[in-house]
Amino acid sequence: MARNRRLWVALLLCLAAGLTVQQLTPAPAFTVSAFAAARDLPAGETLGPDDLTALSVPRGLVPAGSFGSADSLQGKQLAVALRKGQLLSDSQLLGPGLLAGSPPGSAAVPLRMADPASIQLVSPGQLVNVVMTTGNSFDQPAASQVLAAAVPVLWTSEHGSGAGEWLATGETDGLLVVAVDVDQAGRLAGASTQGKLFFVLVAAAPG
Repeated sequence: MARNRRLWVALLLCLAAGLTVQQLTPAPAFTVSAFAAARDLPAGETLGPDDLTALSVPRGLVPAGSFGSADSLQGKQLAVALRKGQLLSDSQLLGPGLLAGSPPGSAAVPLRMADPASIQLVSPGQLVNVVMTTGNSFDQPAASQVLAAAVPVLWTSEHGSGAGEWLATGETDGLLVVAVDVDQAGRLAGASTQGKLFFVLVAAAPG
């Protein structure tokens, strides 16, 4: 009898230990397939088959705006640089996805700067004031007006290669794309025909 009791006690202890381990072990995460950069990719890169790799990642780590197939990414142009293994989403590509997270009604407006070389000084994500200068300093006095203040840059010709999805054809030197509200878009529309456009780098407001 004593031997049987010891056997039953041992079995119960093993059962209790097994239940404890089962409760402490997290359930396996449900994974899905997502596409990431197969190597370090520069901004402006046109994506090809060798630039992408499929990864199995937990569903909760897949960014909104991700892509379900590699075919839907072929020929797309990067708006930002990506590190190897970084997951892709529409906000990293040229196109409407660049406005992800912007306030409702925001517009992406392309602008041609009067000084094309100045584009080298600005990168996507930086905030700028867009300034229009009129007059010729001779018979017409020069005057400057801020058309849009502290607007984020979405794309520049310095960090892109070719027109991409923003422009079908044409020269891209000196172009940048900014995200603006409805009122700013109205002021910027056709501004380059009224004067010369410049930008001024501004710091982000403290959080």
